[in-house]
Amino acid sequence: MGCVCSKRAKEDEGKKKIRKPKPWKHSGPITRAQLTQMREEFWDTAPHYGGRREIWDALKAAAEAELSFAQTIIDSAGVIVQSDDLTVCYDERGAKYELPKYVLSAPVNLIRDN
Repeated sequence: MGCVCSKRAKEDEGKKKIRKPKPWKHSGPITRAQLTQMREEFWDTAPHYGGRREIWDALKAAAEAELSFAQTIIDSAGVIVQSDDLTVCYDERGAKYELPKYVLSAPVNLIRDN
């Protein structure tokens, strides 16, 4: 007879733990407002390129959440993480979801708004 904890540990072995993306630089300096606009445009258009709406919603919620909560969102939505920084994920049906780094973190050359 096995322990529930050991069964849970085996289930978690196959799942990738997500992490923050590595620091990155945009092609040119951008403001917080420009970054926000880019993010909004991405999330508005992403579901039109395929995949399930509820997975896109979960990915958006995870991208905007603290890391520990993001992991919970990803796990509960059944998202399969290919890249541990969330840039490439799949749903249980095999549909691919690619997220640009700008929806996951701010670039190092972000201009602070005054």
